[in-house]
Amino acid sequence: MTDVTGASADVLHTLFRSEQGGHEQVVLCQDRASGLKAVIAIHSTALGPALGGTRFYPYANEAEAVADALNLARGMSYKNAMAGLDHGGGKAVIIGDPEQVKTEELLLAYGRMVASLGGRYVTACDVGTYVADMDVVARECRWTTGRSPENGGAGDSSVLTAFGVYQGMRASAQHLWGDPTLRGRKVGIAGVGKVGHHLVRHLLDEGAEVVITDVRPEAVRRVVEAHPSVGQVADTEALIRVEGLDIYAPCALGGALDDDSVAALTAQVVCGAANNQLAHPGVEKDLADRGILYAPDYVVNAGGVIQVADELHGFDFERCRAKAAKIFDTTLAIFARAKEDGIPPAAAADRIAEQRMADARK
Repeated sequence: MTDVTGASADVLHTLFRSEQGGHEQVVLCQDRASGLKAVIAIHSTALGPALGGTRFYPYANEAEAVADALNLARGMSYKNAMAGLDHGGGKAVIIGDPEQVKTEELLLAYGRMVASLGGRYVTACDVGTYVADMDVVARECRWTTGRSPENGGAGDSSVLTAFGVYQGMRASAQHLWGDPTLRGRKVGIAGVGKVGHHLVRHLLDEGAEVVITDVRPEAVRRVVEAHPSVGQVADTEALIRVEGLDIYAPCALGGALDDDSVAALTAQVVCGAANNQLAHPGVEKDLADRGILYAPDYVVNAGGVIQVADELHGFDFERCRAKAAKIFDTTLAIFARAKEDGIPPAAAADRIAEQRMADARK
């Protein structure tokens, strides 16, 4: 079923249903000359201009792209609120296979679309877009972050993303075991790409035992060659069942925590860099029922957005690192709120973020 515009009725229902939608603005963008088809979703500007990355992906259809933009933008509102940033949440998706259709002309056209919003949305990198792409977009749009250092940007944001996840792990250890040190703890990392391989180094420097897996053999090989003490297993199914695992860190795709994986998980803590780790509502309660402490993904992986947000003020790495270090305190506060309210940490994080946005609207 569609409305008169041809948009899926389900998508429109999500957009205007307050508990899942509540978005301020959704812009459909098209530039026939370059082939650009994009969706820019602004969930909230209560705390400031919406900030979120640009995803370039071959969606099955336009409705799927709109739905993804809506969900991602909403998630960015919560992430930015919990990171203490003066930014609301937004996200953009460009429809198409970046390996096939990404061109300079298309990125410049996209930059003009973002610029037309006059600063209500600030863009950055996401799946399918990279620092070099943001350099091109920035030629048409001043509200672009994630640029190269040569063009006034911060470069690779995965460094501080990994650092923030590490701080989330330390907070989890403090809450559960009464000591933030990870020395002697066994940590399993699923996905050792841009973020995961940095996380390995933080853990080894503190004396943790690390076991890894990745669907790409070359990613595993790079880590093991650099750090011979790191163990490896065949796949995620094997990793979550490793005997004596203290912490499980999903650092690849979303949906890592579902009914089957939670039931099989040996770790006492889940803290990783992947977005949208909970496969469906209710998984957070299943984790709590099993006594597994879950550090909300959008809280602990906020180091990257802290970094790109700082570009707008003239990037300073040490200033960003100090802000990312506060993820330790934020995570502890969430665990305390969860205990006080008798709810899972994911629900506690949502409540804190929602309160900050509500207070800003007053």
